[in-house]
Amino acid sequence: MLKLRDGIVELYRKAATSLPPDVEDALRSAHAAETEGANAKAVLSAILENIRIARETARPICQDTGVPVFFVKVPIGLSQVELKGTIIEATRIATEKVPLRANAVDILTDKNSGDNTGIGFPVIYFEETMDSILTIDLMLKGSGCENAGQMYKLPIEELKAERDLEGVRRCVLDTVYKAQGRGCPPYILGVGIGASKDQVTRLAKDQLMRKLNKPNPDEVLARLEERLLIEVNQLGIGPLGFGGMTTAIGVRIGVNHRHPASYFVDISVCCWANRRGRLIW
Repeated sequence: MLKLRDGIVELYRKAATSLPPDVEDALRSAHAAETEGANAKAVLSAILENIRIARETARPICQDTGVPVFFVKVPIGLSQVELKGTIIEATRIATEKVPLRANAVDILTDKNSGDNTGIGFPVIYFEETMDSILTIDLMLKGSGCENAGQMYKLPIEELKAERDLEGVRRCVLDTVYKAQGRGCPPYILGVGIGASKDQVTRLAKDQLMRKLNKPNPDEVLARLEERLLIEVNQLGIGPLGFGGMTTAIGVRIGVNHRHPASYFVDISVCCWANRRGRLIW
């Protein structure tokens, strides 16, 4: 497991210091679309320069290196207990070597563990598969944008949101309007719809792992994603809340079946620094 541990350390380094190409391309397109001399263009110029410097110097893109969230697809027969131990060990090493800011704080004592490990920290989701390879996806989720996320239980009278996709649309727009610039836009929005609160929260996070240049395979959801991206950008909040045409660079929606009596929607807000990476073993 030593080689795998070292591979996870490098996965941390890659995610923390080098933004994925699809996210950077979307930011460059947004920069090109903004008006010359406007605050939005200046902000996006600074963001793109920050991305370049972080990659060239192998330094974290943002001082808040976030909450590590792992999505692990495990072949049958591989011990999830051992994998969890390896991920935790790699987290301790990466915190020192990358370096990562120590963000794991004990709820009872308010003490920071100093190494990004603790009860349920990092967050690890396992899924057993029939594949012969181990796939480890990592997202470093910033806390400022995490705080901007919202959960909804439809229907909601004040939003005139019923238990349908139009209701979901109203929830997404409400979330972004409430967030304004506090979560460091341009945003990427992950939306999860389903039967229970815990289910949709994970599903929304999972959507943030999808590449921005690959459309939703479901045509209905793809059309809703496209519409919402246009409407979110019409809010005029803009990069870092300074106004402009780019409040979001992506909307990604996932669905599960629901119970007849429930319709939960979770919207996970991600800042422009959508730091994610994949290790295949």
